[in-house]
Amino acid sequence: MNPIFFQLLIFGLSAAFANVLGGLILYPSQIHKNYKRLLKYLLALGAGFMLAVTFFEIIPKTVVMWQKINPNDSENLAMPMILLLAGYLLTQFFEHTIAPHFHLGEEVHSDHLISSRSAYTAIGGLLIHTFFDGVSIAAASQIDIKVGFLVFIAIFLHKFPEGFTIASMILAAGKGFREVLIATSMVGLTTLAGVFLFYFIGSNFDSSIAYALPLASGVTLYVAASDLIPEVNHHGGKRPLVSFAVFAGVALFFMLHFVLHSLIES
Repeated sequence: MNPIFFQLLIFGLSAAFANVLGGLILYPSQIHKNYKRLLKYLLALGAGFMLAVTFFEIIPKTVVMWQKINPNDSENLAMPMILLLAGYLLTQFFEHTIAPHFHLGEEVHSDHLISSRSAYTAIGGLLIHTFFDGVSIAAASQIDIKVGFLVFIAIFLHKFPEGFTIASMILAAGKGFREVLIATSMVGLTTLAGVFLFYFIGSNFDSSIAYALPLASGVTLYVAASDLIPEVNHHGGKRPLVSFAVFAGVALFFMLHFVLHSLIES
């Protein structure tokens, strides 16, 4: 089996499983209560890690890639920056224009019921960025095993809260365990679809990584800066440790970056 394919299979399945597990953590209630207390810290940790990966790995690798594609005009980086902005705005459009907004990781209680249509429309919006989660993992792994692993960790950290959010919306719409399992599985499988669609189709086209990576990184940047950080700020007012967890996420990135760099060179 191709080592990159095997790596992507593990990454994709792990990310999908994290979505499902994040939703099922609502059962039983005791685990739900314990997990909910830790959720805000996990969100902050994931936000810091994702920001660090985006600015220290993905964007620099994208710039280098486009400079190789255009050696005669290596300073013209308008296209990758447009793609990054497009990824960011695409997520904004689907999450906040055609779908109602829900705070990532914040449970919707039974006294704030929503319609089934609203819940499923919101999940439809989430499917867009979960698909690009998979594209990000696959595109980064095609560049470098180390970068692929770091991107996977960044995405994996927000998969649990994502699953929790989906389950919360489903329960708030009056649905039960079966619907939670179906919805979280669909979102998880969308990430897996993004991984393999890019691996089997995108990687066969010349320069596809150069186009896919900045577009996917725009989605990742949106999730970190516009979804996760506002939640951190919301919860961090009375709990400074929540805000410190963002810096812990950045520190975790540099620690893993150093370890992976040492292992690959040794």
